Amino acid sequence: MAEDSKEKDVKKDTLRITKDMGIIEIAQKYPQTAEVFFKYGMHCLGCIAASFETLEQGAAAHGIDVDKMVEDLNKVLDEDNKKSDQ
Repeated sequence: MAEDSKEKDVKKDTLRITKDMGIIEIAQKYPQTAEVFFKYGMHCLGCIAASFETLEQGAAAHGIDVDKMVEDLNKVLDEDNKKSDQ
């Protein structure tokens, strides 16, 4: 039992989005974050630039506070983790 708990904790710790991750990488790995991109006006998930830009680069191009966006993206992952724990 204790090992199952540790495995869940490891999975939660690895589910973190950082500003140096690629936009497409985030969208493909965590499709549930699309709403956050749209909320910030980044409708570029299908844009050619999204295929090579990091989140930080894309946010800078759109004048977005990348740290706040990362926080919001990770909140989505945290909410999903809470749902899966129930």
